Amino acid sequence: MKIISGKYKGKHIQAPKNLPVRPTTGMAKEALFNILNNLFYFSEISVLDLFAGTGNISLEFASRGTNNITSVDSFYGCVKFINKIANDLDENINGIKSDVFKFLGRAATSYDVIFADPPYNFELTSFEKIVDLVFENNCLNKDGLLIVEHSKHTDLSQHTKFSYSKKYGGNMFSFFEN
Repeated sequence: MKIISGKYKGKHIQAPKNLPVRPTTGMAKEALFNILNNLFYFSEISVLDLFAGTGNISLEFASRGTNNITSVDSFYGCVKFINKIANDLDENINGIKSDVFKFLGRAATSYDVIFADPPYNFELTSFEKIVDLVFENNCLNKDGLLIVEHSKHTDLSQHTKFSYSKKYGGNMFSFFEN
């Protein structure tokens, strides 16, 4: 994976091949961060990266100056890799091994940006459960943004907190707000 912008711009990070991940494509990641760049000062926000995988999104936030990042994944190898890279780069990314649904159910902190990249083969009800848990448990700050990455075949626009979506190739980002 390659960091697109910020202090690590152009840096390639090689993730172990045995991780069960599908990283966000470079094109989609660049488009997402172009949107976020117009909404937030990266150095002033807190970020929760759900289904973090390789930490691709967390590292992009860190490169752009975000200091408060929590990355959650249920696979130990992913969390170990995220924490190793964060340590190597001396970045404040807190990798946590947890089931995302359980993490959201007991979350004691709220965030400015929550990014969720669950497996594309999730049932619609599982995607909706992520959104529901975020809002039911007040995980999102007042002016915060929840972004869920999914395939173009999944439609989350019926959710009451849905704001808009953007499509990039086969990837879609659905945005949710208070």
